[in-house]
Amino acid sequence: MEPSISINQLSLNFGALNVLRDLNLEVGQGEFLVLLGSSGCGKSTLLNCIAGLLDISGGQIFIGGRNVTWEEPSKRGIGMVFQSYALYPQMTVAGNLSFGLKNAGLPKDEIKARVDRTAKVLQIEPLLDRKPAALSGGQRQRAAIGRALVRDADVFLFDEPLSNLDAKLRADLRVEIKQLHQKLKNTMIYVTHDQIEAMTLADRIAIMRGGNILQLASPHEIYNRPANKYVAKFIGSPSMNFFDGQVGGGDSLHFSNNDLSLPLTGYDFVDPAAPYGNAYLGVRPEHVMTGPEASQAPVQIEAEIELVEPLGSDTFARVLAREMVLWVRLDGQATPHPGDQILLGIDPSRVHLFDKTTEERL
Repeated sequence: MEPSISINQLSLNFGALNVLRDLNLEVGQGEFLVLLGSSGCGKSTLLNCIAGLLDISGGQIFIGGRNVTWEEPSKRGIGMVFQSYALYPQMTVAGNLSFGLKNAGLPKDEIKARVDRTAKVLQIEPLLDRKPAALSGGQRQRAAIGRALVRDADVFLFDEPLSNLDAKLRADLRVEIKQLHQKLKNTMIYVTHDQIEAMTLADRIAIMRGGNILQLASPHEIYNRPANKYVAKFIGSPSMNFFDGQVGGGDSLHFSNNDLSLPLTGYDFVDPAAPYGNAYLGVRPEHVMTGPEASQAPVQIEAEIELVEPLGSDTFARVLAREMVLWVRLDGQATPHPGDQILLGIDPSRVHLFDKTTEERL
């Protein structure tokens, strides 16, 4: 099957600054792809290049098999939803939804049918006669999404559409966007810096840094097999704990860090011939064992609780262990206090290894 979007050797320079560098990306038909990264990584820039809002410095962009590298945004067959709602304040919701269709010269009956259909999908039918000033933030964002949907585009681009909303409303609209994709089955590219949005919405996530894609994979793959230390640290909250040490031991391979020694037998190394040398060992807070389970672990560490973050379903604790600061997840009903002593356990099967120099996954 031909990809819905294909990007070949895409580069974008602002003077001497390289913002995107020889970037390649293919997005499948009906796929929900999330571009994830911290501010300045190039994710919104890449989205704007696909939309035609920025002139690229090199490379090609194909949408539906058609080269659109130098086509106008209106000719690319896309619908775009911005971070700001960008609604016309003097128009009703119906007027905002129909404005682009009127400019395109569509018949009145067709315009009304599209607006009515979109309003039904987004459940904003009672809002069609209201102006933006009379809408809540969530209602405005639905109207902004509706303005993109009425175009009947094959590809929808979302540029951090939920970042201006409060946490509860973000969670609600996140669910609605996922249901919308399941219903429409259009190709969607979604930009965010919020890893929860990325993990819950995406079929695949492209994690970006410095204008490059560091890893492109399913949320499950990125969480369980991060390609490098940066991805491992970026995904997860609190982020992964890291131990600085060495891998060695010949037949009985192990990771050592001062008096910490963790057996690594049976591991599936990326390069079986070269797992030795300085390395980082990573373990997620939720994979550090506590309570009775820790006393049965192959590796045990005595620690002291420094800080407690109760979240209801879980409780996270920052602990000091052998002059290292670690985060661990406890049961949500636990009531630990700063100063409490706690036994931690590490299961060798739940850890990650990264080369100390390249920071790539071992």
